[in-house]
Amino acid sequence: MRIFLDTANLDEIRQGVRLGVLSGVTTNPSLVAQEGVSDFREHIQRICSLVDGPVSAEVVSKTVEEMVEEGREISSWAPNVAVKLPVTAAGLEATAVLSRQGVVVNQTLCFSVNQALLAARAGASYVSPFVGRLDDVGNDGMQVVADAVSLFERYNLKAQVIAASLRHPMHCVQAAKVGAPIATMPFKVLMQMIEHPLTDVGQARFLRDWEKVQASRVVR
Repeated sequence: MRIFLDTANLDEIRQGVRLGVLSGVTTNPSLVAQEGVSDFREHIQRICSLVDGPVSAEVVSKTVEEMVEEGREISSWAPNVAVKLPVTAAGLEATAVLSRQGVVVNQTLCFSVNQALLAARAGASYVSPFVGRLDDVGNDGMQVVADAVSLFERYNLKAQVIAASLRHPMHCVQAAKVGAPIATMPFKVLMQMIEHPLTDVGQARFLRDWEKVQASRVVR
């Protein structure tokens, strides 16, 4: 399972790259707004230059024609840009047009298996079920991911499932277990995946023991 960061923060992305675990980035208008970005294109291009993998940038248009035009523009910003479109009637139609033109599309705001199946049939390269938001309203978000993965494999659909809106490390484990090829998460969740109290205790013990060895050598 590949790891993406769901962020528009350049420092977080750089850290993910340094860790050697980052395969892509997903952004959205809310995340970009949090960074106080004045030039959206320039910011996405900077992210693309940092990451050896797809970077999803979302359209803010509403009509099919506007989505297609904006999607074409975004796709020209860098070779590794993926255009994010919502799973709406307009978004599906725009995906069908753009995918036929070779544009990589990530269909976002997916909350059901029906939506995931339609997005894949429309030509999306990636489909992003929102696990955490589904859990928030009493649904089983990870089951949507699992069912989408199963259907895509059964019918040889080319779209890849991105387990999105992940809230904690166990979401990542669950996504891996159900076969999601990609999981995208906030930087905080990525760092939580690294942490374990037994690792901290073990490292501290090893260092203490090594210091004792060094001290004994000095005494001799």
